[in-house]
Amino acid sequence: MIKYPAGQGPRLHLKTNPRSTKQATQYGSRGMTFEEMINQSNAYYLNRQLAVIHKKPTPIQIVKVDYPKRSAAKITEAYFRQASTTDYNGVYLGRYIDFETKETRNKTSFPLSNLHDHQIEHMKQCHQQGGLVFLLIYFKAHDTIYLIPYPLLEGFIQKNKKQSIPYAFIQKNAYACPQGQFPISVDYLSALDAYIEQADQNEV
Repeated sequence: MIKYPAGQGPRLHLKTNPRSTKQATQYGSRGMTFEEMINQSNAYYLNRQLAVIHKKPTPIQIVKVDYPKRSAAKITEAYFRQASTTDYNGVYLGRYIDFETKETRNKTSFPLSNLHDHQIEHMKQCHQQGGLVFLLIYFKAHDTIYLIPYPLLEGFIQKNKKQSIPYAFIQKNAYACPQGQFPISVDYLSALDAYIEQADQNEV
């Protein structure tokens, strides 16, 4: 049984163990991109006042705009003003959360080259300020999504010289996100609840 922090009850009656490698059959999320799945989940959380989480806008500098129609404008040239940090941020259980989402077709590992140094540094800074910081990885080959808390990510990078995180390591140590149970695509907050509970127990 999963215990929920701060007296919270389960958002959905999910029977999936957050550590389990088995995922529920997906129906509602078929045909959706990973970003669309997360955005749909965030809308679900927001509508039910469970969390306020949004995708961060990417700052760009518009250089050239064409007007094919009077009522329409088309950006034809632009560039990034600065390097982006992470994909999403918001508030959950009164705490700031910040996370990056990644998708890979690799069956055996997650390449760390998919994470930039400035992103890892940003995650570190948010974690040091008490934020809940994590990485969501979608393994398309296995159709599984895992939540990797920043401390686990940092520990692996510091202890290993490998260029990727083995899938077996993620299965064993990360938190599986229940998927595809209507009306939510990815219930990653259930995985985050499991991490919070374990982190609180370790502090006792």
